[in-house]
Amino acid sequence: MCEPTTEPGLLSSAAAFPALKAHAEEIKAQHLRELMADEARCASLVAEHNGITMDFSRQKVTPDTMGLLTTLFEQQGVANKLAAVQGGEVMNPTEGRSVLHTALRCSPDQTILAGGKNVVPDVHEVLGRVQVFSERVRSGEWKGATGKSISSFVIIGIGGSYLGPEFVCEALRFDKDCAAKAAGFTLRFLANVDPVDVAKALEGLDPETTLAVVCSKTFTTAETILNAKTVRQWVTSALGDDAVSKHMAAISTNLTATKEFGIDDGSVFGFWDWVGGRYSVTSAIGVLPIALQFGYEAAEQFLAGARDIDQHVISAPLAQNIPCLLGLLAVWNVSFLDIANRAVLPYSQALSRFPAHIQQVDMESNGKRVSSAGAVSCFRRRRRATATGTG
Repeated sequence: MCEPTTEPGLLSSAAAFPALKAHAEEIKAQHLRELMADEARCASLVAEHNGITMDFSRQKVTPDTMGLLTTLFEQQGVANKLAAVQGGEVMNPTEGRSVLHTALRCSPDQTILAGGKNVVPDVHEVLGRVQVFSERVRSGEWKGATGKSISSFVIIGIGGSYLGPEFVCEALRFDKDCAAKAAGFTLRFLANVDPVDVAKALEGLDPETTLAVVCSKTFTTAETILNAKTVRQWVTSALGDDAVSKHMAAISTNLTATKEFGIDDGSVFGFWDWVGGRYSVTSAIGVLPIALQFGYEAAEQFLAGARDIDQHVISAPLAQNIPCLLGLLAVWNVSFLDIANRAVLPYSQALSRFPAHIQQVDMESNGKRVSSAGAVSCFRRRRRATATGTG
């Protein structure tokens, strides 16, 4: 069993920690029904931003709780750490990496440095290529090996190269404008190496009119490459070996491997080491499927929404800062109220794939028990079972 540590930066070393522990014992004794009877309390526990409303009145918190959590937020220097993330500082000392998924949705005139280099132009170079490629495919200018236009897309990936893009594309299917743009096109995702999943992904599709996109940064991910080889065999058995370059694209940084696979360099879209896999949905991993199925304008709107939240988390006061409030409540529930489970219940069926995506983002980000300085924390986030479903 580990012993509590006072290493600077750990939760247990914060001056606000003892007061929060004592306050938690008081809150545990109260029933949520009592808290909800206080109208002033309920009215104060709401945050809004750009059409998004966060109502956390049904959390076991009071204004006093939020005051203590605000103090903890300040003592832990969270605002400075958020600025450091968006400023390109090394946040992963083990691997010496920045964590710059925010750069993926920056406007062209913004500057974000990684290793002294502004990475925004590189991001927009890839986005420009995605736009040109997707518009050529959707317009019919890009032809398959037999001269037919492409109308079906199979996205091959796993983990972060699959969960985020599938969630977003499933949600966009039910948007009126996106549905109109998707007319005549079919989008499938393939992650599982089970032959049944391969059969489902390819069911009813014609190799002559299908484009497969292989999503793997290193192009070595075992499950993804196995599925990619299976789909390549499906293509070549019907159309011949030369058809690969017309019916397969890739999102990868390994041009040598993609070329050996038969994919032309012009059909390969890259991303960078500073993009964590679980955050890659705003890279080409997510943008290319969106652009192919719904048009590049939909992809631009998606990136603009992400950029808006990036600006919100840096500039909004804490009382209205939705991402920071969600983080504080997670710390409160897990580390102080000893609540080890969370249910994610999207009542909109369009968000049915959100729980799987957010579970990976949350658990890969927060399922840690070693600090950046290497100390083991006793007050780690617990392993959680995430209940999912729709209402």
